[in-house]
Amino acid sequence: MMSKAGADEPIEEHTTEDADANDLLETTEELKDANVECEENEWNNESILGKVFDTHKDAYNFYNDYSFVHGFGIRVHHKYKNKETNEPFRKIYVCNKEGFKRRNDNTSNGNEKKRRRDVRTGCKAMFRITKNKEGKWFVDMFNDTHNHDLSMTPTKVMKHRSHSKIHRSMECKSLIVELGQAGLKPSQVKKAINAMKTSNEADVTSKQCADVLSEQRKHCRGKEFYGVIKHFQDKSLVVNDQYFSVDLYDDGSPRNIFWADGRSRDAYTKFGDVVVFDVTYMTNKFKMPFAPFIGVNHHAQSILFGGALLENEKEDTFEWLFEHFLKCMFDKHPKAIITDQDKAIGNAIRKVLHRFCSWHIKKHELEHLRPYVARYSDFQESYKEWVKSDTVEEFESRWEVIRGKYNLETNSWVSEMYNQRKHWAKAFLKDVFFAGMTTSGRSESIHSFFDGYVNSRTMLNEFVIQYDKAVESRRSAEEDEDFKTMNSRAVLSSVHPIEAKAGECYTRKVFEIFKKEWKEATSNLSHETLSKTTEEIKYRVGQLDIDKRYWRIVSFRSLNQVNVACSCGKFERCGILCKHSLYVMKKRLVETLPIHYILSRWTINARYKVGNRCIGLEDKDNKNGVSALTLWCVRSNFTKLIEQARDSPSEIQKLNTLLISLLDDQAIRKKTNVFENVSQSSCMGISQVDMIPQLSVRDPFGPTTTKGRPKNASRLKSCLEVPKKRTCSYCQGLGHYATSCSKRKVDESLQEKQ
Repeated sequence: MMSKAGADEPIEEHTTEDADANDLLETTEELKDANVECEENEWNNESILGKVFDTHKDAYNFYNDYSFVHGFGIRVHHKYKNKETNEPFRKIYVCNKEGFKRRNDNTSNGNEKKRRRDVRTGCKAMFRITKNKEGKWFVDMFNDTHNHDLSMTPTKVMKHRSHSKIHRSMECKSLIVELGQAGLKPSQVKKAINAMKTSNEADVTSKQCADVLSEQRKHCRGKEFYGVIKHFQDKSLVVNDQYFSVDLYDDGSPRNIFWADGRSRDAYTKFGDVVVFDVTYMTNKFKMPFAPFIGVNHHAQSILFGGALLENEKEDTFEWLFEHFLKCMFDKHPKAIITDQDKAIGNAIRKVLHRFCSWHIKKHELEHLRPYVARYSDFQESYKEWVKSDTVEEFESRWEVIRGKYNLETNSWVSEMYNQRKHWAKAFLKDVFFAGMTTSGRSESIHSFFDGYVNSRTMLNEFVIQYDKAVESRRSAEEDEDFKTMNSRAVLSSVHPIEAKAGECYTRKVFEIFKKEWKEATSNLSHETLSKTTEEIKYRVGQLDIDKRYWRIVSFRSLNQVNVACSCGKFERCGILCKHSLYVMKKRLVETLPIHYILSRWTINARYKVGNRCIGLEDKDNKNGVSALTLWCVRSNFTKLIEQARDSPSEIQKLNTLLISLLDDQAIRKKTNVFENVSQSSCMGISQVDMIPQLSVRDPFGPTTTKGRPKNASRLKSCLEVPKKRTCSYCQGLGHYATSCSKRKVDESLQEKQ
């Protein structure tokens, strides 16, 4: 006989009170006297009837073992309780094919409901146990007659729910929950569990894994947002550099939350010159938009500066978010920020240069330019020339031409884009550094990265945990690139010292970008001299197969140092010299790449370098004391010093002696102010971490209504965002296709009759 122990009893229960407890106990005593002792390996009716068990679970396990040997499964049918004590005194277990499934075909729309295959056959097999006065359970009724075939193959018998018990064990449940919290889907959890189980256990199904995860989530219902705050609160107690800010209503319902850890804040001090901001990612059942702040590191990889969950996409919400973002980042403003074409975001961003995402602009062009392209054959070419204008003068003059020639209305989309030209036009932004980014593609790549960890059903308290795991994975990729850059040499395409200098300084991926420009500069370009003086030479540079009016103007100077400027503005936008400039430098026999054309943010030292020269600490201190950014960088220098000296006991001893001396000096300085410090400490306000437990925090009432969903959205929609109307190719009518066209069916029927 095979033993199947260690499972909980199924939870399907029905409470009935159709029997009197006192009469039942008398019957119990009579049946107890008729109990027949038998050996454990005997499975006949006489040995089972009257068998005594210590608990009802023992009885359930006995009958479940019996059913496994005989090829069927069982389930709980009824539970009888005492009216006065509410304690169970009788249980009935039946074959899982007992009874018939209830039919309920009534539906609200009158359509027939799709039914599953029936599995019940009205089987009468049952096993009833009753509790006696001593608290023991004994079998007082047993029927082993089945009206269906029994499964005698063990692998098939194990598929019955009562025998498939591995997913109900505590070990398996814990593993399923742990894998679920790691971001795996139920189908992926199923594969992992089945790969680890023994062969004599039934396979776990995706439905069983989903049920376990759903049961685990029930414990957090109504407490998701509290779990988010608790997560950051606990993290702040361990990590001093953790920052988070919560915005709550008076009743404790959430509005917004923003957070950033210490390494993200440190990365911002080095790579926070350009920030991409996007709010189009939905990650939870409340549909609270996830708003990440994204930058690009020294390997041209996307990095996260911080994240936020927002209540809505209104202007005051963004103002709150940007205020706390700058507060977290030591009031250090980015030089540029890239967003989509949203008025609320644009109004909230006033102190930093704001650029529209060119991808969103191109998406709108498909819809708004279509009428003009259909009406004027040369409109598209004129529009492209206007957009690609190199100078502000060209941009303005071409605008006057197309506005008058094509009768553009003052309230048209093109006119609106002209009014906002400073946020997107190349002529106005060509000299602004954007680290090579012109679209919000960085945000979209982050979205695809998070898709491996979270989904639309992820709970809020789970999301912040998964966020940390996703960020750690992203940082691991950065460390891999650091290792590859420091432990390898660049493969050069030539022996020229300019390329060799770039290979020494740039990180691996950035050098590949430079290398591409260098190859084109040394193979595909030609030039003509425009002017030449003692101070400056101007060239027109481009490819021979391209019209010369599209060639670039390159200015070259070499008095005190080599200076080259190109009308394409690639170096100003990306921080990497363009092919036109490199062509001229090679032609002028420049021996090496000038150091002022190697931005430190694209070198391996960018991650590890802190000091006054690279982040301008002298501008952040004031008369009232030392700024947070100064303290941050001094602490970073101190940590770096310890890491570098850890392999030398003498250096560590020297550092420790110096620190003790400085601490003694600080103790002398603080003595005179000891009473003042005590009074100040007694009046300190409650910190954010201490304040949270005093608040009553609850989850949002329901899903958030975000932009793009209401009818009157402030953001212009493109034709790609608006669902297309169904058009019939037969009658050209709207709302249906040719396959369901009534006119077509009538015509076809008439043709058949003829």
